Amino acid sequence: MGSIHAYETASGKRYRALWRKPDHKQGQKRGFKTKRAAELHLAEVEVSKSRGEYIDAADARVTVGTLAVDWLNHQTQLKPSSYRPLESAWRHHVEPRWGKVMLSEIRHSDVQRWVSGIDRSATTVIRAHSVLASIIDVAVKDRRLLSNPARRVNLPRKVGKDRVYLSHEQVQLLADCAPRHSALILTLAYTGLRWGEATALRVSDLDMLRRRLAVRLNAVNVGGTIIVGTPKSHTSRSVPFPEFLTEQLAKLCEGKARDQLVFGDGVTHLRQPDSRRGWYVAAIRDATARDNDFPRLTLHDLRHTAASLAISAGANAKAVQRMLGHASAAMTLDTYADLFEDDLDAVATALNQAKSNSNVAKALPTGALRQAKTP
Repeated sequence: MGSIHAYETASGKRYRALWRKPDHKQGQKRGFKTKRAAELHLAEVEVSKSRGEYIDAADARVTVGTLAVDWLNHQTQLKPSSYRPLESAWRHHVEPRWGKVMLSEIRHSDVQRWVSGIDRSATTVIRAHSVLASIIDVAVKDRRLLSNPARRVNLPRKVGKDRVYLSHEQVQLLADCAPRHSALILTLAYTGLRWGEATALRVSDLDMLRRRLAVRLNAVNVGGTIIVGTPKSHTSRSVPFPEFLTEQLAKLCEGKARDQLVFGDGVTHLRQPDSRRGWYVAAIRDATARDNDFPRLTLHDLRHTAASLAISAGANAKAVQRMLGHASAAMTLDTYADLFEDDLDAVATALNQAKSNSNVAKALPTGALRQAKTP
């Protein structure tokens, strides 16, 4: 148990509570106006110690910025392309508001007010909140705080964008409008490779006899620097490509060594075209001039197109999952549920047929039914 000691101040008698912390060091709190208040505090300390909930107030006087340095340095499991958005969210949104604030001063209502006041997209707000909450989670695990005041706040809801799917004719039109990059557009639209996966392909990754692309690397632009690493799922995969692409891919490989890149000059990774004045925007503009119904779409939408064309050709969810490199078929179904609407119609048709067959069976006499079943 602890002890209570009185002492004199300019404002009168005050009381100090002393106790032994779980690490056997001495803890104290001063300034109680009455002995009873000091005793109540001491009792709360003893109860928290017995429950394993003791928090040293001194440990909570560290700033969020101090903890953030270690937290950011320990995100070693993230790819550079995933780390950069977190670091940017910390620098632009979290640090200006919370960097110099001590853990003990953070209130749930203050966090909610901050989240509600970020005038950015839902994705940006959610990411900024996640950074703050994750830093404080570490403080809770380190027993600096009993609970995380940044958790259970109201966050904006992401609104999914309608996906754009091109038809075979539209894919070919787009490729025709970008003759220098025709093979690249067709590859993206018929294999579902991500931009970085396609531009990281080397000649040795192409198996022309089996018509397979070995996706082993991913080239991502991080802050203006191309960083080559493993694919998004960290696993390699084999992706089929249609026969009509064979000749175009073979031409791209002519005169190149096995370790050179398929797309581009063989040495330098292609960078994504400028979103305002690049060749892809020009191709979209030209395609729209030829076809008024041609949609506006991003390069990544060609990956969605690949999924659409595969499913419409009869591919099942498991095959599409393997082609796209999704973690599971369930993820593929969740992502492209709208492409399986025809399957729902087929279910209804099959159920209707089964019900009709059942009614016919009931209407037939027993002898006729037995005779119908006899070969």
